[in-house]
Amino acid sequence: MCGRYDLSQNPAAIKAHFQVPAVPDFVLSPDVRPTEMKPIVRLSRDGERKCVLARWGLVPYWAKDLKFGTRCINARAETIATAPAFRGAWERRRCLVPLNAFFEWSGEKGHRIKWRIRLKDKPLFALAGLWEWWRDPATQQGLETYTIVTTEANAAIATLHDRMPVIVEESAYTQWLDADADSKALLKPFADDRLLIERS
Repeated sequence: MCGRYDLSQNPAAIKAHFQVPAVPDFVLSPDVRPTEMKPIVRLSRDGERKCVLARWGLVPYWAKDLKFGTRCINARAETIATAPAFRGAWERRRCLVPLNAFFEWSGEKGHRIKWRIRLKDKPLFALAGLWEWWRDPATQQGLETYTIVTTEANAAIATLHDRMPVIVEESAYTQWLDADADSKALLKPFADDRLLIERS
């Protein structure tokens, strides 16, 4: 599972790393939570990378209200091709979720320890995501939403949780964003020795 992450990198760094023409204004946060509006990188209609703000918690076009998204902050890699909420996005609408680190917890309730997990060699990286466009039936206002794809945990994270977000290598950004590419091979646990797990 991935229920919180850190995005405190300035927009200029995001623009350079993801090679996008611009990054919209957003609130930097060391503790991003579901339902917040944060930047994602996706392809525009002309096939170019574009950075937009979207709400964390995917809401499919057929959902009646935004509350649906609170159940869809994560999408399991094993079922994204068949689950009704994610199937359409997997086929046509993939995105990258920029971040500096993600969080996991260990310990018993009341004595939980928060762990910050990041790449050893890069301050900014990306998680595999899916995005959707939803129209509020009451106001007709449109909204982009997203989810983070998860897979089974690697050995290091398995001591904290049995799931982890899918980390996309920088060299695979184009492959992940291209809905016509065979991206199933990217949906795997990240190498243990490239992650740093620190008490937060």
